[in-house]
Amino acid sequence: MKNLIALMATCLAALMTGLEVSSVPVILPSIGQDLRADFDSAQWVMNAYTIACTSILMVAGTLADRLGRRRVFTASMILFGAASLGCGMARTISMLIVYRVLQGAGGGAMLICLIAILSNAYRDGAERGRAFAVWGIVFGMGLGIGPLFGGLIASLIGWRWVFLIHGPLTILTIALVFATIRESRAAGAHQLDLAGMLSLSFSVLGLTFFIIEGPQYGFGSSVMLSMAAAALVSATIFVTVEWLSAHPMVDFSVFRIPNFTGAIMGSAGVNFSFWPLLIYLPLYFENGIGYDRATTGLILLAYTLPALLLPPLGEQLALRYSPRNVIPCGLMLIALGCWAITLGLVLAAPGWISLIPGCILTGMGLGLANTPSSNAATYAVEADRAGMASGIETTIRYVALSVNIALMGLILLIGVRSSLAHDSGGLDAAHASATAERLLTDGIGNDKITVAQQLGRQLALKRGFETLTVYAGLAALFFAMSSFIAFRCETSKRTVGQTQ
Repeated sequence: MKNLIALMATCLAALMTGLEVSSVPVILPSIGQDLRADFDSAQWVMNAYTIACTSILMVAGTLADRLGRRRVFTASMILFGAASLGCGMARTISMLIVYRVLQGAGGGAMLICLIAILSNAYRDGAERGRAFAVWGIVFGMGLGIGPLFGGLIASLIGWRWVFLIHGPLTILTIALVFATIRESRAAGAHQLDLAGMLSLSFSVLGLTFFIIEGPQYGFGSSVMLSMAAAALVSATIFVTVEWLSAHPMVDFSVFRIPNFTGAIMGSAGVNFSFWPLLIYLPLYFENGIGYDRATTGLILLAYTLPALLLPPLGEQLALRYSPRNVIPCGLMLIALGCWAITLGLVLAAPGWISLIPGCILTGMGLGLANTPSSNAATYAVEADRAGMASGIETTIRYVALSVNIALMGLILLIGVRSSLAHDSGGLDAAHASATAERLLTDGIGNDKITVAQQLGRQLALKRGFETLTVYAGLAALFFAMSSFIAFRCETSKRTVGQTQ
């Protein structure tokens, strides 16, 4: 019975984590309008969370092993809950971004501790498998219903409650944890790799800052060039530290295993295409077409629901046909779905009917590729290195997400700005950039502009999203091909070995 309640506690935490990832994008337009945030700030609302998660993932596991899993899990829950309340009560966009950093740190540590707690509570292999299956379903449910949840909550009682609701859920989860979960530690926990954590964090932060703020400062400005140089130096330090460490967070030798590299390409691919696009689609549905938040969340179920329903099928297909076939095919399906959304934008008037087929295809691709990628990465290495492999896979997911949130935002802004400058004749670059950012944050509007201007702005948003979905499809195609090639290297190695 205690194990069942412990499972309930971890599932509640997983549900909160899943909801936080997928519900916030739907309310970004509302946040932007209420807190008077520009387009750059809206991107930082998402990236503050993902970068903080990336930073803490690398050390949370070691902290939990040394200090106690229940203790670190409880601390991370308190941080997550308190930061969520701070997000809900933030009065400026800067305050919201700061609280999102704290929320991401708590969420990342919480996610790592969940895995260790479940593994310790369920020692039997069959029971552990069932527990992780339930946990995965609940986490996927949070991801799948997040857009609808965010849209409904924001429409009924305001966007702040999307964050505030985590307060009581946190209290309930902590109560269940203390009632059921015993403290546990690892006998041979390693030293904290602070140098690795800090250098990785600074490199991702520097690259993200360069991409997001580049249009404002100018990519060739001294500020941006300095930031790019700092990111490169930090990345070099990270690689050097991990290469020389006796107990690295990232053992680069695992990338010599083709099956591991192929799986990692799959994990990076879904986080480089599917999830960043989820962040920007609500902007088009609300600001480009004019749907309300609840309708936007409902439409996005076509994008996220297949990702919740299809993982069991993806696992079965991976067992029957091998992950080396299923993962690239899933990524290809994401690419085709993105391009189907492009066709829906190009060939039809703005509306959900023309976009739904592409959303469904993209969600199906994620459902087929996502779970097999994680499992294949873990199974590709020896059992005693599975935890390290899982940590690398999770970290790469968040790095890919952080970088491509920034890249997609830049591509979207350039697409809208180019359309405005081209169709408006004499509109200068600065005016076009300002108008593009205003369109993406505040929508088309209808005050003090002519019908022709309204149509021009709507067309600019549409063309911007056409460019964005083409890019998302190309990104998924690139990782599909990279995964396919990496897996084939394993096949080639086996063939050569058998020949010899």
